[in-house]
Amino acid sequence: MDSLTQAVLGAGIQGAMLGRFHGRKALVAGALLGTLPDLDVLIDYGDPVLNMINHRGFSHSLFVLTAVAALITLLARRWRPCPDYGAGRLFLAIWLVLITHTLLDAFTAYGTQLLWPLMPVPTAWSSLFIIDPFYTLPLLAVVVAGLIMGARPALTRTLCWGLALSTCYLAASVAAKITIEARVQHMLAQKGETVVSVFSTPEPFNILLWRVVARTADDHYIETISSLLDRSTPEHIKLPLNTDLADGLSGSTQLAGLRWFTGDWLRYDVINGQMVASDLRMGLATGHYSFRFAMAERTGPSYSWQAITPVYWPRERGMAELRPVIRRVWQQKPPLPLAQWEQNMTELPVASPPDQP
Repeated sequence: MDSLTQAVLGAGIQGAMLGRFHGRKALVAGALLGTLPDLDVLIDYGDPVLNMINHRGFSHSLFVLTAVAALITLLARRWRPCPDYGAGRLFLAIWLVLITHTLLDAFTAYGTQLLWPLMPVPTAWSSLFIIDPFYTLPLLAVVVAGLIMGARPALTRTLCWGLALSTCYLAASVAAKITIEARVQHMLAQKGETVVSVFSTPEPFNILLWRVVARTADDHYIETISSLLDRSTPEHIKLPLNTDLADGLSGSTQLAGLRWFTGDWLRYDVINGQMVASDLRMGLATGHYSFRFAMAERTGPSYSWQAITPVYWPRERGMAELRPVIRRVWQQKPPLPLAQWEQNMTELPVASPPDQP
């Protein structure tokens, strides 16, 4: 999630646990701790793919963050002990701030390595967009109220209400995801499609409109845009994954890492003599994916694929398309022009690389 959300979540938890003892200081400390795991963005691993797959790595590990919480507790008790509560309460407050950061990140589509240094596919429950004002604003409101209120008896109750509201919204996002996936899989079954796996993610800033990607047995994927408010069949498009291109580039460590990190939710295209891998999990829709990388190029007399140092593939930001996507939440017609947008997949737009979450 974005830094503001993580800060107000941390402030809310720390304030609820320790606010009656420290007042505003507890909220400020919680906000700072809540953003601590994201400092790993300062590390440069050498290329865009390595930076992507190592972000939300060790700094988001449940094991590492538990050890960090214990260390901070030890230091705090040694240098600034508080007689009003014990080390257990302090550890629990710090641990909850750090752990909820990484768990909340796991509810987005990016991928979070909760069990680092173990290496399962990073967790991406993908029921929240990376910026969702409906989740963040209630937390922000109660934290601001807490800063105004200070160490008053009502502080803990106010912050708990905000945390409860945000948790209910999180639960609603999971329910919406289950509903949309069931609806889309039913639609595809009626069309006779053999679906191997499904990945769904909310569109920007809400949990009503969803993008569902279904991998089929014939090396294609079907992308569907569906709102909880839809009353008719949602728009969808079937496109090739071209996985054979990746299978022919077995010597690329970065490509292997990208396939692991994304759970192999990748599409491959040949554009201007280069192999481009697109992460299907993040973006507005086909033609507007957030992460695309040039991974190889054809060289030599045999014109075979050779791995290159990955670079971001130029892409349009898709800001012009954001308005119809938002309108699509409640308005099913006209449908989003998926076939028209798909043409962007093999064009050469000029734009800056995406920002890392």
